[in-house]
Amino acid sequence: MMSDRIRLVLLSFLTLFVELALIRWAGANVLYLSYFTNFVLLGSFLGIGIGFLRARAPRDLFPWAPVALTAFVSFVLLFPVQIDRSGSELVFFGADGTSGLPTWVMLPVIFVMTATVLALISEGTARVFVTLDPLEAYRLDIVGALAGIAAFTALSFLRAPPVAWGVVAGVVIVAVLGSARRTVHVVAVGALALILLWQSLAPHLSWSPYYQIGVFQGHDPRSGEDFFAVEVNGIPHQAIAPMALRRELEPQYFIPHERAARDVRDVLIIGAGTGSDVAIALAHGARRVDAVEIDPRLQQLGEELHPERPYATDRVKVIIDDGRAYLERTRERYDMILFSLPDSLTLVSGQSALRLESYLFTQQAIASAREHLRPGGIFAMYNYYREPWLVDRLAGALDRVFVQPPCVDRKGRSGLAVMMASDEVSSIDCPQRLTRTGSVAPPATDDHPFVYLRTRAIPGFYLLAIGAIIAFSLIAVRRVAGKLSGVGRYTDLFFMGAAFLLLETKNIVQFALLFGTTWLVNSLVFAGVLISVLAAIEVVRRVPTFNRRVLYAALAVSLLVAFVVPQAAMLHLAIPVRFLAATLLAFTPIFFANLIFADRFRGTADSTTAFAVNLLGAMAGGLVEYMALMTGYRALLLVVAVFYGLAFLTSRRTAVVPA
Repeated sequence: MMSDRIRLVLLSFLTLFVELALIRWAGANVLYLSYFTNFVLLGSFLGIGIGFLRARAPRDLFPWAPVALTAFVSFVLLFPVQIDRSGSELVFFGADGTSGLPTWVMLPVIFVMTATVLALISEGTARVFVTLDPLEAYRLDIVGALAGIAAFTALSFLRAPPVAWGVVAGVVIVAVLGSARRTVHVVAVGALALILLWQSLAPHLSWSPYYQIGVFQGHDPRSGEDFFAVEVNGIPHQAIAPMALRRELEPQYFIPHERAARDVRDVLIIGAGTGSDVAIALAHGARRVDAVEIDPRLQQLGEELHPERPYATDRVKVIIDDGRAYLERTRERYDMILFSLPDSLTLVSGQSALRLESYLFTQQAIASAREHLRPGGIFAMYNYYREPWLVDRLAGALDRVFVQPPCVDRKGRSGLAVMMASDEVSSIDCPQRLTRTGSVAPPATDDHPFVYLRTRAIPGFYLLAIGAIIAFSLIAVRRVAGKLSGVGRYTDLFFMGAAFLLLETKNIVQFALLFGTTWLVNSLVFAGVLISVLAAIEVVRRVPTFNRRVLYAALAVSLLVAFVVPQAAMLHLAIPVRFLAATLLAFTPIFFANLIFADRFRGTADSTTAFAVNLLGAMAGGLVEYMALMTGYRALLLVVAVFYGLAFLTSRRTAVVPA
């Protein structure tokens, strides 16, 4: 018979693993979630909180978790939301032409179903949690969560398809159910595996650490040329085509080289993708091309399918990394730096509004690119920006950095624009300098990297969604969990949860800036947070009493230091020193915060209710995180300080659970 400790570790593993898998998988099949993955995260927090509140409910609903998970997967596959593909033209991302249910239907359903799945899983966790000493249960919960992150990171590294995720989750569910499983539960696990296997065996689909990638062969009837259309998460993203066809359909690829009035021998391409820009640079005489691409699978497709085989020559060096991170790390200088369609179409994680390319389009990023240009070197960027104000914002950033109006080519109503700038006007043969179409939005910055947000405000859609989430959460907690006696004793834990979530988010975006928005950096930050929590628990287990006033004072000092030290100062440090400084600034407050939480938690009379309240506080913190759209990320530390101040003011001791 499985011991309670092993059972708790497995259930905690399952909770975090399923949460990460749902964020990744649902975002690949529902277009809206490419930009709102925090709906899945917030639903997860609500579900876990409800599950813990049901720890002592008469009826155990955990065995129905595989049924709910299979229903979730089936629903998403029956009603996927993707960009319609029609005809043989090379199409690109646009807001119109989506298939599936509308936003106002799909997002609430995803939120509710996510909460349901995680509530059922976490109810199983909570029923074991409540049988153990609070601090020991908390420690085992963190150990299981670390294992869940490690497993999902390993599968991401291996580019494993969804069936692998389903098999891992299914095996753990069956193992934990043990003799309690019934035929319906086993059938649900089998159905889940078969559904995901069916999707994973689709010949045109593969998986990278960021996307579900689809490759479709097409034919252009006018030229008689074949090409490959590449989709990510159901969105038309890139095309692999012969150079003649690309020149006919997408001449913007060639403009930077045609406008260059000087020799361009050494080229840096950020967003190299499947290699079209690399092939064009080589065709225009580049002797060396450094090709930076964040997604290894997209670069691999270029190696396999591109007719010009640009990645096969020794004149090209491939760098699989975040573009901004490479700029901050390299000492190379170039004749041309090109930002080539670097729109990621996804968020860094389910815990922030930061996109993979956000830090590429800030004023500081463009200044960093300028520092890597040789005298008279050329900076160029192009994309389908879709909005005139966005073109003006980016052109304005070039104007500020290079201290002269950039060369701007606007093409059609799709927002296609090619922008070029140089310290020397004579380096660019420019027919049209910057002309603005109206008032210009200020450039995005490293603290407020929301280049696609026109003003510092929370969009109305977000406000409606936040209101709906709050209303549903209040009703669900009250209806599903029953009478919430004693919750008021844990108000301080609610504020601690909200503060901790914001602190974790701040660390994720800080490390994304300092070391790149790659999946590996993101996973390491999550792991670092949990290791800091585990270290705090181990200290509390060995120290019988703490002066919480001293701990709160130490936390306040660490937050003040993190607020005062500018991120820009760390960007100029050598990588080892930068890592050490970032680690100390990020994880010292987390360590002190969890010393306070663990010391408080070990004295709770009702560990599952206390833990549930803390998790619901974390959900509230996830909603407050949207404030960064107005204030920037640095100001979140002030909100964190306010929440911990409220936790200090409302803290009180409760009876220790009897042995």
